[in-house]
Amino acid sequence: MLLLTLSLIFLIFLILYFYMTKNLNYWKIRGVEYEKPISFFGNTFGLFISTIGITPLFKRIYNYSSDAPYVGFFIFNKPMLLLRDPEIIKNILVRDFSFFKDRYASTVAHEKIASSGLFMSKNPQWKYVRGKLTPLYTSVRLRKMFDRMLDVAVDLDTYMDSLNLTDRGKVIEYKDLCAKFTTDMIATTAYGLRANSLNNPNAEFRKYGQESFEASFMRNIVICSIFFSPKLTRFFDLKWFSPNATNLLRSAFWSTLNQREESKIKQTDLIDLLIELKNNQPDHEKSLFEFNGDNIVAQAAIFFTAGFETSSSLFAFTLYELAINPDIQSRLRNDINNALKKTNGIITYDMVTTLPYLDMIVHETLRKYPPLPFLDRIAADDYKVPGTNLIIEKGMGVFIPLTAIHSDPQYHENPDKFDPERFSEKNKESIKYSYYPFGDGPRNCIGMRLGLIQSKLGLIKVISKYEFTPCKDTLIPMEFSTKGLFSTPKTGIYLNTRKL
Repeated sequence: MLLLTLSLIFLIFLILYFYMTKNLNYWKIRGVEYEKPISFFGNTFGLFISTIGITPLFKRIYNYSSDAPYVGFFIFNKPMLLLRDPEIIKNILVRDFSFFKDRYASTVAHEKIASSGLFMSKNPQWKYVRGKLTPLYTSVRLRKMFDRMLDVAVDLDTYMDSLNLTDRGKVIEYKDLCAKFTTDMIATTAYGLRANSLNNPNAEFRKYGQESFEASFMRNIVICSIFFSPKLTRFFDLKWFSPNATNLLRSAFWSTLNQREESKIKQTDLIDLLIELKNNQPDHEKSLFEFNGDNIVAQAAIFFTAGFETSSSLFAFTLYELAINPDIQSRLRNDINNALKKTNGIITYDMVTTLPYLDMIVHETLRKYPPLPFLDRIAADDYKVPGTNLIIEKGMGVFIPLTAIHSDPQYHENPDKFDPERFSEKNKESIKYSYYPFGDGPRNCIGMRLGLIQSKLGLIKVISKYEFTPCKDTLIPMEFSTKGLFSTPKTGIYLNTRKL
């Protein structure tokens, strides 16, 4: 019996070993340069167990070859492709979008609040929902939402005043502060609610926003599985949202929607648009996607989660760079104060969207710190890469390492330097196809304009009144957390803040 048991274990091990290693010559057979994988674990196991972050991992694979248009790698035993050539990237995101319509990332289908949202949904549902939600981001609607954004900016003023800052200054951690500000922005534009996370430390929206992006070991495994190994997600029934976060997002949404329908008050925001879609959707379209139940909650939920991390990171990292580049900070402050003089101190929509130097600074921050450091796509059919003999097979994941491309001196001279002049009118065209903080093509970030307005509004508020400088706890150079897939500082963003 012992011999039989040992033989059975050995046989199972052999079968498992064969299954997990049978594809490891995949790229070698096709003549593609690839980083040598570890048997069973591939190249990304360290990502799952939090020993390496996504930015250094993809930079390492990207730099494996200095001139190849792409590099092969493995997630466990599954071959994947990392793109290096801007022309190929442009083809996949734009020209040949029909082959790469969906993200590789996927959550379990029955978690409708995540899988039906615009970020995770698959075609043809994605195309239909995208078309219906696009009108939310017209200039007319954004202008009408701007007054509520200003209310959140007033809350930011109140919070900063409560810190009792003097001309000597005080050290403040800005990653958390900016996340609270962004949470309140998303709550008012997506849910029509005043969450006031800035001045209420127990605000539920902030609590469950933190939970969704918690940098814990187990949470890291869930997020990595969703983005890199959907089979694990389905096998272990891993979900993006916790039960508590799901309940909050559902109850907040339906409470607001029901109140809005009863009151007949129009605010031209996401809630109004979703009410219109729910009540006026033609019956013949419902077989494709019905705006009801969790399908409709998902649209508000994904705007909360997508906006939460991206806009807060942009705000916080911009403050960080301004603190360690005082000349740039001073020039921006002069521009802001001159603009405020023209409007008698009132921040207007046109001011936020048209200050050229502020726009250059924000885009340079996005170059150095893209909130999601990569883009992912899955091949819908076999695809021959133009100009090569390579066939990207149906079902293969294709990844675009944004941070690696944004910091490649081939495309961005002296990439470690924070230089807003890269995005002047004279220079920005030269880097158009090596800069993708919001993606590109039909599946680019639908909330790009809203995210930029939120972050710029916050920057105008604080830069006009406060001076930011490094302190002993400021990470110079910046170090990133090895947990999670977003560009998150290792120990926060601590800056000395002085009231002017």
